[in-house]
Amino acid sequence: MPKSVPNQPLDNLDQWEDDLLRRYPEGSSALRESQKSATEFRNYESDTRPGVREFYRLNHRFQTHAFVTEKRREYLSLQKRTMGIWEAMEFLNTLVDESDPDTDLSQIEHLMQTAESIRADGHPRWFILTGLIHDLGKILCLFGEPQWAVVGDTFPVGCAFSDKVVLHEFFDDNPDRTDPRFSTHLGIYAAGAGLDNVLMSWGHDEYLYHVVKSFLPEEALYMIRYHSFYAAHREGAYDELMNDHDRAMFAWVRKFNPYDLYTKGHQRPDVDRLRPYYEELIAEFFPTELRW
Repeated sequence: MPKSVPNQPLDNLDQWEDDLLRRYPEGSSALRESQKSATEFRNYESDTRPGVREFYRLNHRFQTHAFVTEKRREYLSLQKRTMGIWEAMEFLNTLVDESDPDTDLSQIEHLMQTAESIRADGHPRWFILTGLIHDLGKILCLFGEPQWAVVGDTFPVGCAFSDKVVLHEFFDDNPDRTDPRFSTHLGIYAAGAGLDNVLMSWGHDEYLYHVVKSFLPEEALYMIRYHSFYAAHREGAYDELMNDHDRAMFAWVRKFNPYDLYTKGHQRPDVDRLRPYYEELIAEFFPTELRW
């Protein structure tokens, strides 16, 4: 990656998630309070914040097959750090940005908001735990990764980029677009290959999946690995790469998605009161320490 590429196109990581609410407002207070139709809301590209546009310009330019392959080689040996889940949550907490004008909640409080909403709806304990940990892969920022290699809508690399991906016009600067290996509809993949055989753009979803894949049910792992794959689970893109098992599992991704998008608020969960419950829940599924 060239040294001139900025690390911080967003003021804070939450700006990406705020932009998701603008793109997919169903179920959010924004939709209930507005007279706009869902179709009007979907006309988001022209008024996307400059920081978010710059974020996707970088993301779509540099998320190449070679880049993803290199990041998998660098991180998936899981040799960066050894720590437990709660320790990872506290580590992530250092990402709090005091300049964020929209919220002063800590990362742990954001995670608990998601988990508590899932718990209130009576879902299984593994589902609650998934809500608690689903963003822990954002610790990649604390390992020095730029924002565009940590968050953002995810998509396959190694095949043609779908026009269903947000701000897809920025893919024009991606060298894979003109590489004959990667520029056809299926690229290096076979139809129905299954997503487990497809390289996704690098970020917190894929990283966390590899950290926790030995400990959680498959439904939870799909939620973690593909919750940012909006082109597929919200727009219907890339179906030709999926197999029937992927399609069945994506029902769980869609079930999780509203909790991810629509539970952010200003009301603080009582972390001290809730911590014993969540520490017990963590211990039910995870060892004391994991490799990161």
